[in-house]
Amino acid sequence: MSDKYFSHKGIPLPTESYSEEGLSYVENEFRILDDDIINVTYPKSGTNWMSQILSLIQHNGDSTWACSEPVWDRVPWIETTTGLEQALKYPPPRLLASHLPFQLFPKSFIHSKAKIIFTMRHPKDVIISLYHFSKIMKTLKEPGTLEEFLEEFLGGNVVYGSWFDHVKGWMKLKGRDNFFSVTYEELQQDLRGCVEKICRFLGKELTSQQIDSVVENSSFQKMKDNKMCNFTLLPDTVMDHQKGPFLRKGICGDWKNHLTPKQEEHFDRVYREKMQDMSVAFPWD
Repeated sequence: MSDKYFSHKGIPLPTESYSEEGLSYVENEFRILDDDIINVTYPKSGTNWMSQILSLIQHNGDSTWACSEPVWDRVPWIETTTGLEQALKYPPPRLLASHLPFQLFPKSFIHSKAKIIFTMRHPKDVIISLYHFSKIMKTLKEPGTLEEFLEEFLGGNVVYGSWFDHVKGWMKLKGRDNFFSVTYEELQQDLRGCVEKICRFLGKELTSQQIDSVVENSSFQKMKDNKMCNFTLLPDTVMDHQKGPFLRKGICGDWKNHLTPKQEEHFDRVYREKMQDMSVAFPWD
């Protein structure tokens, strides 16, 4: 374990902005409210994108809030020190975000009517995105070579632990009325259709024009140009802006430009082994 990370119940997390005490509070004492909407993802799976979509839906397509408040204040991460502070003073209805695996998520969720939106992404694209992200985020461990990082990822030795365990843990909720799952690939393919489904899930009726605004203001280009969600507001002490932007490409299939056929074959073998008991079919299967 790098000095940048500590292990919390077997899950590697950054020492910066996280604490054993805070995580224990979130799991055991944080109260999920019935009207909470929680954006859950494994890192680099469309968290920022979904936070933007939900912010716009919440405000009926009006982009004022999404263009004037940083995304981490609009949709705070409950497990980080600053995110938890923000969540605790947030007037309901709250939009919240989390990368936590299900077993570390607030226990109060189980008996609540709070709605979870769980976004997944092709794990090969997650690897590439997380690899580049680890190079620019000073709170994360240096990723080394892509070959080394691939091994760490497959072994679950990366921030937030195993992608496989994360997805399998959350997908056990599939079928519950207050759980909605979507993939990054579906959002890419038909953003409008996904926004309409999310609105139905949230019981939110938007006009066609309001949906147009949600779609337009959550496009990659609009978000890249929006200081409130492109992470340029983060100080240099946290993120090395010289090494690259937070919003890098926002595409599907970039892994094909990075992984060798041998690495791809190795990944596929581990994937089949780890996901064999999943009854759900994903767009990338």
